[in-house]
Amino acid sequence: MRIAQDQRGEAVVLAPRGPLIGEEADRLRKRVANALEEGADPLILDVSGVPFLDSRGLELLVDTTERLIRGGKALRICGANDLLSEVLELTDVASLFEQFDDVDAAVGSAG
Repeated sequence: MRIAQDQRGEAVVLAPRGPLIGEEADRLRKRVANALEEGADPLILDVSGVPFLDSRGLELLVDTTERLIRGGKALRICGANDLLSEVLELTDVASLFEQFDDVDAAVGSAG
């Protein structure tokens, strides 16, 4: 999995490319933790390059958003395909995230 990182003003955009499963989810977890430690506000996760995720990928998303919620923030997710959106709905966690069509919309909402 490749994970691109982009700074957009105060926002940090992480864009993983590939399935969000197993050890790949753990790699992204480390990148998310580093971005948060460096003060990313907001943190935007561009999942447009993620075709699917497993339980570890879902756990990463939930853990990250719970950490942000404790700080009065929310995880912004953008570019979710139909499968990812359905998984978030079926697992009843979709409401935990701010969801956007693309990075520009997520960044624009941050101000």
